[in-house]
Amino acid sequence: MASVITASEPSWISPFAELSPRSFGKLLTTLRRCGADVAHRGRPWSLPLEDRVLLVTAYWRTNLMLRQLAPLFGVSKSAADRVINHLGPLLALQPRKRFAKDTVLIVDGTLLPARGHAVAERSKNYRYSANHQVVIDADTRLVVVVGRPLARNRNDCRAWEESGAKAALGNTLTIADGGYPGTGLVIPHRRERGQSELPDWKEEHNKSHRQVRARVEHVFARMKTWKILRDCRLKGDGVRHAMLGIARMHNLALAE
Repeated sequence: MASVITASEPSWISPFAELSPRSFGKLLTTLRRCGADVAHRGRPWSLPLEDRVLLVTAYWRTNLMLRQLAPLFGVSKSAADRVINHLGPLLALQPRKRFAKDTVLIVDGTLLPARGHAVAERSKNYRYSANHQVVIDADTRLVVVVGRPLARNRNDCRAWEESGAKAALGNTLTIADGGYPGTGLVIPHRRERGQSELPDWKEEHNKSHRQVRARVEHVFARMKTWKILRDCRLKGDGVRHAMLGIARMHNLALAE
């Protein structure tokens, strides 16, 4: 089958990978260093690495069914499935392990609809969803950590600990919304019992807090333009790999 979409034509890269051809090339170099293009025993890949990476990002971007996407790259449905399973984990964002002393982070949770019941359960929106705790750098807006998806309905306080996000950040100063009481995170001031309103200085603090914390909402809005995050059909760790891969694409695009 002749392919319609190919990375050899630079005009296809930006719509599906959200990267410039130069940044896409740097990503390929990194993947090759990680062994993504090493030949193994068995049938060789029918697509070069650049087209396989573009296939994965196109799948995440459009959420087309594989029987619709595969012919656009000139491969079979099963071949496209193997490409996604192979490259998805290699494209995943690696969590940052060290933070400068003056770093300020922001954490928030988001529910991603997922059909794999092994990683999702019914949530407050009556859909099968997985809770992801996402941490960004407040200054650069880069994603630094994405917690493990949680299958059960948990509030953000429990998800913060059980997803591994808390352990990954250590004692780094982190901002959160009012859904994280008792976690040691910086959350808005609340009215005490019998208190009708907050003092002016607390209101000012809350206003500043909201303005800074809104940055993580902007990151969510940008990441969810990738349609796989609106209805993920991937099973097992597929939803986690997609979330981590899209976080990496987001960071690469911001760094351009």
